Amino acid sequence: MTDGPAESTDNHRRGTGRLEAFSDGVFAIAIPLLVLELVVPSKEEAVGRELIEQWPMYMAYLVSFATIGAAWVVHSTITGRLERVDAVLLRLNLLLLFFVSVLPFPTKMLAEYAGSIDEERIAVVIYGINLFAISGMTSIVWRHASAEGLIEDAGAEVDVRAVTATLTPSLVLYAAAIVVGLLAPRVALFLYLVIALYKLIPFRTIFRHVGRRTAA
Repeated sequence: MTDGPAESTDNHRRGTGRLEAFSDGVFAIAIPLLVLELVVPSKEEAVGRELIEQWPMYMAYLVSFATIGAAWVVHSTITGRLERVDAVLLRLNLLLLFFVSVLPFPTKMLAEYAGSIDEERIAVVIYGINLFAISGMTSIVWRHASAEGLIEDAGAEVDVRAVTATLTPSLVLYAAAIVVGLLAPRVALFLYLVIALYKLIPFRTIFRHVGRRTAA
């Protein structure tokens, strides 16, 4: 006996709901893990000076937080549009979550090797590769979902263009920043932050609202 239309729809919703709940859990755990790498200055040293010296650590935390936040925002758009899931999407999503969960490791490397030129260069490049992988896998998940017809038809074309317009340039920018990291690690770290903010802040929506208010 085959499932009826209503039961089939419920199964699809349960599938997308479980994927979204599991993914949100990974994102929610990855962010607090970043905080564990922040070190309180020792009482034996000048607190103000030590705080200033630790700025690469705080910058790395900020970049990692913004990157995970941006990935979660785009991921929420994807799962919000999903009508159903398939076996390939589940596995691609797991790979995306793997790179998200690994991010605290290169973040700690940046904190450990800040100030040592050669080690810092290696840490920044590995960090950038991790960021590139997160953005790349997010793009792959979205492209697979849209190509296989797993997303809702209503407004889907608009969302595909909007998400792709955000993800595609970020991959190019990350690749360029990684190359910069080989020469100027701290400049690359700043570029990683700019890219994350570019993905996180809805500039198009802001400009659209500003344009409407100006026209009014």
